[in-house]
Amino acid sequence: ILELTMPELPEVETTRRGIEPHVSGRTIGRLAVHDRRLRWPVARALPAWAQGQQIHEVQRRAKYLLLRLDRGWLMLHLGMSGSLRVLPVRTALETHDNFDLEMDSGWTLRFNDPRRFGSLFHLTGDPARHKLLRDLAPEPLEPDFTAAYLFRATRKRRVAINVAIMNSRLVVGVGNIYASESLFRAGIRPGRAAGSLTREECAALVKSIR
Repeated sequence: ILELTMPELPEVETTRRGIEPHVSGRTIGRLAVHDRRLRWPVARALPAWAQGQQIHEVQRRAKYLLLRLDRGWLMLHLGMSGSLRVLPVRTALETHDNFDLEMDSGWTLRFNDPRRFGSLFHLTGDPARHKLLRDLAPEPLEPDFTAAYLFRATRKRRVAINVAIMNSRLVVGVGNIYASESLFRAGIRPGRAAGSLTREECAALVKSIR
């Protein structure tokens, strides 16, 4: 059972690794939508589209989970309070259970979201081109996220550095707690203007964010 509250990028990656052994290689027997009212309503055509397709792998981009199927992708966001649980198909529903991705193994991937800020889409093209993903910045552990990159990206920015590093167009996945901890480790005041950081401070901050 995997249950998370206020998931950030590391928690979403932990979820990806946790569910992949249970869903990769399985065929979707049924997508049962119990409540369409997520951040964006779940498309009524989605269950019929997903049924019978095989799940080939589970990827992640920022906080989005991407399940690669035969004819496209399922893109899932946990929102602020969403959780995924791997359960036997016949497990009784609980309050705020939104949908079940039932598999041929007899297990289901169940999504529960009390605040309903999560989302579920199906894509037929390249996920990187989707409007929610195409403008996202590098991830903290990607080779593109370097001190030189952070220095260039923060020039002339007057916004506080703790706000800047929570901007997904500068770096993805850094929430409030991670921003605070990273700046403390790097010895940088959170209220400093982002554009005032030196190259050395950017290097220290990149290291502490990682």
